[in-house]
Amino acid sequence: MKILVCVKYVPDATGDRGFNDDGTTDRESVDSLLSELDEYAIEQALKIVESGVEAEITYLTVGPDDAKDALRKALAMGGDKAIHVNDDDIVGTDALGTSLILAKAIERAGFDLVICGMASTDASMGVVPAMLAERLGVPQVTYLDEVAVEGDTVKGRREGDVATERIEATIPAVVSVTDRTGEARYPSFKGIMAAKKKPLESLDLDDLGIDSDQVGLSAAWSTVDTVTKRPPRAKGEVVEDEGEGGVQLAAFLAAKKFI
Repeated sequence: MKILVCVKYVPDATGDRGFNDDGTTDRESVDSLLSELDEYAIEQALKIVESGVEAEITYLTVGPDDAKDALRKALAMGGDKAIHVNDDDIVGTDALGTSLILAKAIERAGFDLVICGMASTDASMGVVPAMLAERLGVPQVTYLDEVAVEGDTVKGRREGDVATERIEATIPAVVSVTDRTGEARYPSFKGIMAAKKKPLESLDLDDLGIDSDQVGLSAAWSTVDTVTKRPPRAKGEVVEDEGEGGVQLAAFLAAKKFI
C-alpha cells in the first residue's frame, strides 16, 4: 500500500503574522514550521503501519525552499520519503490551485490512501481534502477522530454535536483527521539523524504538467480584500482589596453581565 500524507509549512501561529500589500501572507517577518494539525495526519499514517498494514509512507508539501524543513521533521517522526513541489509561479495560489498541484503530484507518485490534517493553521479553510478527492476521483472520509485500514477499506469515527458517525470507504480514498485522534509523537534523535538520509524529491510545475497560468495569485478564485490589524489589548482594571475586593469584583462581573 502507498500512503501519501499532505503537510504544510506555515507561519508560526504564536508569531506576529501579517500580510503583504498584494494580500499574500507575509512569510519573511515570522518563523515558519510544520503545521501542527498536519502532525496528527502523520501520526495516523504511522499508526496504520504499526497496526500491521504493510505500507510505504510518503510526505508531500507545496511551498518555498524552506518548506523542506517541514518534510524533514515529518521524516524524523517516521515514514519513508518525501516530495517537495516548489516553483516561483506558485506564490499566491489559493486552495483550488493548491489542490490541483497536490493532485498532480499524488497521481505522479501513485497512491492508495491520502491522509490530510483537518485544516492548515494559517488559512484554516479545511477544504483541500474534499477538493483532492474530487480531483482524484476517489471517496472522501473527512474530519475523523479515529482511523483504521482493514483490507481494501478505510474506516473511521466522526464526532458530531448530536451524534457519532462510523464511516468507511473503499480504498483508494482521501481522509482527513482531527486533533482528537491522539497526541503526535516527538521525533527521536535517531529519527532526526535517519531523516537526513531519506529520499526527498523536488518537483516544479513543469514536472507536473501544470501551466503557470493555472496557479498563482492571478489565477486565484479567492483573494484577501482588506486586512485590519487586531486592536491592542486594553489595560485591565485593577481592584484594590481593602476588605471590599469581593464586592467590587462581583459588581464588575455583574456590570459585564458575566453573572
